Amino acid sequence: MAAVLIFLTYLSIILLIGLIVSIISQKFKVPNILLLLLIGISVGRVNYNGKPLIYFPELFLTSISIMALVMIVFDSASRFKLRNFDYFSLHTLWLSLVFIIFNLIFLSFFTMIIFDVNSIFLAFMFAALMSGTDPAAVLSMLKDVNHKVFDFLKLEALLNTPLVVLIPFLILDLKTTLKDQILITTFIEQFIPILQQFIVGIGSGVLIGLIMFKFMKKQYSVVLSPLAVITAALLTYTIAENLQGNGVLAVTTMGILFGNVYVKQKFQIQEFSSIFSSALEILVFVLIGLIVAIPFSLEFFIKSLLLFVLYLGIRFLAIVFSLRGMNFNFKEKVFMSLNTQKGIAVAVVVFSLANLNILGMETILNLTLTFMLYSIILSAFVLRLSDYFIKGETQK
Repeated sequence: MAAVLIFLTYLSIILLIGLIVSIISQKFKVPNILLLLLIGISVGRVNYNGKPLIYFPELFLTSISIMALVMIVFDSASRFKLRNFDYFSLHTLWLSLVFIIFNLIFLSFFTMIIFDVNSIFLAFMFAALMSGTDPAAVLSMLKDVNHKVFDFLKLEALLNTPLVVLIPFLILDLKTTLKDQILITTFIEQFIPILQQFIVGIGSGVLIGLIMFKFMKKQYSVVLSPLAVITAALLTYTIAENLQGNGVLAVTTMGILFGNVYVKQKFQIQEFSSIFSSALEILVFVLIGLIVAIPFSLEFFIKSLLLFVLYLGIRFLAIVFSLRGMNFNFKEKVFMSLNTQKGIAVAVVVFSLANLNILGMETILNLTLTFMLYSIILSAFVLRLSDYFIKGETQK
């Protein structure tokens, strides 16, 4: 009983810190996720009697990470509306795909060279993660500003979030299945198991989604409907994983299905899931700071800064390549290139991967957390100079 009270105390403290940090961030116009990460990193380096000041069992961390992963994946995928695709949306999606491809080609190569990463799958995983953008926390500081650049960045984050969460786990499954060997013969031998993961994942998402949403089309309950959605998302993940399928793909499929079918009071249900996800957000950002120990060495920071600069160059090239013909000037493209803030989607994947004992994963986690800090700080700084980069801002 004493141990349970200790863990509950830790959780209460973390949530309280999250609330206080949110208030402070709004007052001083500082991204709250930056403060949460810094608090987690600081507390994680404090020991008491030779042990970490705050400690959670691995089983608890794994459970929280899966729950957070499922809710964030579902919430982001459910906002993916197929009927709203237009010229602007197609270019945004094209940028997301080009950025992911460029990162997989170039960033993975630079990562393997600079940090001696031996596994190409881990390099691919890091490159895919870095393709995610989430300017919400930073752009919230300019609530009254309306401009096509900000609209483009928000839409890009909405479109790339499901991909950024899904692709690293697909790569992880390939790494496990192919046993770190990219050989034609090995791939052919493992083609059926790989295909099975895709089919079972998509099938589970469609099946559970259709059954659940069939009942929700006719009836709505303020309490039961949001609870049914959360239950369906968790059930979809567990069923897919138990059937040797991809749970993240299953939840993504169900989320897209939910976002594109008629359900009574869909907006209210989505808002409830967002609030639930926000509570998990606080836990995730603080906990990854606790469990991912960034090496505080000059060599690491020099190498990581070099890689981050190369990453920004890749981002700029992707924007220039994919936005040809669109009405964005050079300064606006530079502004978009520098706004690559990582958010909850990347954080929850890092949190989930941190609980896996995979050789070489520590370097990837350290780099990811470091890039999160770099990108948030850079985005916050660049946003304060938005008048230089962007002209003709209009107030809502």
